[in-house]
Amino acid sequence: MTATTPPLTGGCQCGAVRFRAGRLGRPSICHCRMCQKAFGAFYGPLITGHDVVWTRGSPKRFRSSNKIRRGFCGDCGTPLTYEYEGGIELAIGAFDDPTVAAPVVQVNPADKLPFVDTLADLPWRDDAAEPAGAAFMADIVSHQHPDHDTPAWPPAGGHHDG
Repeated sequence: MTATTPPLTGGCQCGAVRFRAGRLGRPSICHCRMCQKAFGAFYGPLITGHDVVWTRGSPKRFRSSNKIRRGFCGDCGTPLTYEYEGGIELAIGAFDDPTVAAPVVQVNPADKLPFVDTLADLPWRDDAAEPAGAAFMADIVSHQHPDHDTPAWPPAGGHHDG
């Protein structure tokens, strides 16, 4: 890692689980149905992680198939890993700086949802440009862990609901 390379760190929304990777491999978008369900999204953005170290907590795991385990935060549910015999893939969105992992390939096209290719063509709605939307956004206070390592989390008082 050079001085210009961002740290390869990340974690879940609540900060209970944090990781660091020594280096990264191939970033991809997986369209398989298991990734759709694991991420609660149209696809799973993943990157191969090498020398991954859990720096705070560790993920809970769910065996999604006979060959795959998926790691997630047991407190907030953030998807974190896709683990198989050949290694570990990390969720790109869980990185503190997701731009370190721009996807270069899509995999498992048989399960790709038919509308994924046209998402960029959808019209935009800027709620913050409307008075009610701007007022709503102005009052939001994020309880997510910040996008960098912290000595401890959560801060005094915590942020967990029930």
